[in-house]
Amino acid sequence: MDRPALQDALRNRDAVLRAFVRPDGSLVSIPTKIAKRLVVLDLIAQEFAVGEVYEETEVNATLRAFHDDVAALRRYLVEEEFMDRRDGRYWRAGGTVDGV
Repeated sequence: MDRPALQDALRNRDAVLRAFVRPDGSLVSIPTKIAKRLVVLDLIAQEFAVGEVYEETEVNATLRAFHDDVAALRRYLVEEEFMDRRDGRYWRAGGTVDGV
C-alpha cells in the first residue's frame, strides 16, 4: 500500500468510522470499498504496538473484538501492509500512530 492512498482515505476518516464502527468498537461490516477499508484497517492496526511480535492466536484474539471473520481481517492487514508475517508471527508494519 502506498502512503498517499492511506492519506487520501483518511480524509473521510470520521465519516467512515461512524458508518462502520459500532459504539462498542466492533465493526458493522468489513468495508468492500478499498478507501473505506483502509480507514478501518488503520484503526485496527493501532491495536498492535510498533516493535512487538505477536503469535497468530494473539492477533486473532485482538481481531475478534472487531469482527468474527478474523481470517479476512488478518489477510487484509497483511495485504495492505499494515502488518507483516513470517512463520506464524505477526508485527505492525504500517499505518498511523494514534490516528495521525
